[in-house]
Amino acid sequence: MSFDLRCKTIGTLPHHQIKVKPGVPLIMIRTINPPLLTNGTRCVITRVMPNLIQATITTSGRYYGEEVFIPRIPLINSDGRGIPFKRLQFPVKVAFAMTINRSQGQTFDHLGCDFTKAPFTHGQLYVGLSRISNPANLRLLLPESKDVNNPVFREALE
Repeated sequence: MSFDLRCKTIGTLPHHQIKVKPGVPLIMIRTINPPLLTNGTRCVITRVMPNLIQATITTSGRYYGEEVFIPRIPLINSDGRGIPFKRLQFPVKVAFAMTINRSQGQTFDHLGCDFTKAPFTHGQLYVGLSRISNPANLRLLLPESKDVNNPVFREALE
């Protein structure tokens, strides 16, 4: 079973249709079963059913490798614009890539970082480069100058 991903998001809600199949990486966007399925948990789909996704947790830690079931849950548009409405949908997003902020606290076997645009803060550079378990598996996309601006605000240190 698959769902179409070409639709627009509305407010704070994810896509109302997604096209997924076994092997697709997902990230949870809501906490539905703490501490097992929390916001930011990464997993890979093993089976898709009309109202349930079976997946394996890939976030490093205590629950790595556990099989989980992700149901459709009621999500409500809460951005304050337009008419609020509620619909049943999976609380996930497809996650072939993620931001540095979302990767905090996770460890990866293979990692690529795009630094063609400088990190916003010193901490982002550190987090981006420290998420890898083996430095040989780290790939960087650098600007032509091969320099990455590492902003440190000296005023904050005084």
